[in-house]
Formats: sequence, C-alpha cells, structure tokens
Amino acid sequence: MNADSVDDARFLPQPGAFRDVPRMALAPVPLFLLQPILQRIVAGVVRCHPELFIRLGEGVGKRFLIDATNLPFVMLLRLDPDRPLLRAYRRGQLPAHDGRIAGSLLTLLDLVDGNTDSDALFFTRKLVVEGDTGAVVALRNAMDDTEGRLADDVVSGFGPLTWPAAQVLAVLREIRRRCQ
Repeated sequence: MNADSVDDARFLPQPGAFRDVPRMALAPVPLFLLQPILQRIVAGVVRCHPELFIRLGEGVGKRFLIDATNLPFVMLLRLDPDRPLLRAYRRGQLPAHDGRIAGSLLTLLDLVDGNTDSDALFFTRKLVVEGDTGAVVALRNAMDDTEGRLADDVVSGFGPLTWPAAQVLAVLREIRRRCQ
C-alpha cells in the first residue's frame, strides 16, 4: 500500500468513526515495547534538526506532555541536545511536565506536518495548551522553522518498522484530508 492506493475509500473509516480507532488499536500494546521506538524517534529528530535548539531558546530541556486525546497514553517530550527524551505513560500516571499540548491525533499530525495554523486550532478549541505557554510557543516556532515535514522524520525513526509506519502515516494523512 502506498499513498496513492489510500484513495480507495472502502478501506478507510469514516471521519467520525476514526476518533476511537487509535485508542482501541493501541490499548493492548505494552508501553515497554513503545519506549525504544519513541527514544529512537526523538534521537533521530534531534540528530536531523539541530537547529531546533537555537529557536527553542529557554525551552531547551523543558518537559512537554503531548496528549493525543484519542490515544490510550500520553507522551513526555524533552528536547535536550545531550539527553532528548520521548516516553509514553498511561493516562492514569501522568509525569511531571512544564507544558501540555492536547488535541486529537489528526490535529497533532496537522501541527507536526505544518499543515495548519496552531493559533486557529487553539482559538477553535481543537488544541489545548496549558502550563508554560512561552515554552510551548517556542516549541511551535522551532517546529515551524524545520525544513520538510517532521512527521516523515518521525516515521524514519521506526527502524525496521519504517515501511509499515509510513503506510500508517499515509492513511492518517488521507483520513485527515477527507475530514477537512
């Protein structure tokens, strides 16, 4: 399956039906299986985009809770050039964090892909930002300055699972396109 074959609507959930699919699909996955993949992803993004730290400024080392509201877990992101971290936590065990960014998986994908205005998402309440908003804005600005799509860089961090992850990303992008 490639991005072109995603056009067959028979294989895609309807926009409203998609909301709970990620939670149901990932609920049984033990988090310890995700941790090495997440760590590889953040290390790859940091390696490919050292310019992130220039724009992050005082946000370097801050802990961002990334809350894709339709996933069964949240992720803690710390962008530190020496010790980057991306780790999953169950919803009942939220880690300490400086700022929280919450929205549906598709909304967060839009942000990472740079396909939408984060201010518009915030004011339409599709995106929730809490905590150190200055650090969150610095993160957004740093992401906006990266060349290309960060989601593609994230997928390349899946190692031997890069191809299936790229297929999932293509399906998510198509679902997002159809929902707009």
